Amino acid sequence: MKRFFVWTALLAAFSLLLSACGGGASGSHLDQIKQAGVIKVGTSADYPPFEFVDANGNKTGFDIDLMEEIGKRLGVKVEWVDMPFDSLIAGVQEGKIDISISAFNYSEERDQVVDFSDAYYTGEDAFLVAESFSGAFASPEDAANYKVGVQTGTTQDSWLTDTLVAEGKLPEANLFRYDRADQAALDLKNGRIDVMMADAIPAKALAQQVGGLKIVYTGVLSSGPMNIVLPQGDAELAKAINDVLKQLKDEGFIDALAVKYFAE
Repeated sequence: MKRFFVWTALLAAFSLLLSACGGGASGSHLDQIKQAGVIKVGTSADYPPFEFVDANGNKTGFDIDLMEEIGKRLGVKVEWVDMPFDSLIAGVQEGKIDISISAFNYSEERDQVVDFSDAYYTGEDAFLVAESFSGAFASPEDAANYKVGVQTGTTQDSWLTDTLVAEGKLPEANLFRYDRADQAALDLKNGRIDVMMADAIPAKALAQQVGGLKIVYTGVLSSGPMNIVLPQGDAELAKAINDVLKQLKDEGFIDALAVKYFAE
């Protein structure tokens, strides 16, 4: 009888220890997010007007406002994690962040390791040059004649690599990759590179923000529908976010954000 009570006491103590260490956590990823009341969202806040830091040091932009509203409708607070763009996919894979929103475009390569929400916006690509640029730029392939800057890990990076570098049109040494888009824009203004490729809307915003820059080409090359990056196979979280995105589209919330951030 004594042994029975000792064993029961040991089991009870072990259960308490597991609970104290979080070993008793259960439920889906979405359940855990809701229980915590927080969703960790990765972004690279250097891409106006989608995500950037304002004069007061606050994150703002189209993606930021959109995600804050999604968090509100999921009943959780958004905890922002600012990371280099090319670290965001790995951050979702490794569970350092729950999801990521940062003007992401779908690609087959990315789809091998993460999932994507339904599209919330469709964009174009653009090439930026200094206002003093006097070269010829009639087509995107003309970029091969210059020193080109791009943000690392973007679909524009992939387009330049696959279409120009891999085909022997653009020397690898003339492709300059940057952790931040604003760094590339500043180097463009200061003459360290000749051309910069980016999403069209952020390119326009950077031209206004940095000054002394202009757009010489706009079109769909690597861009297209933008999506939120989700953990692979997390169907419940994907459904919850897609349901909210549909609500926001139907209510006109996303159209209103576009007017707010993208209007001429």
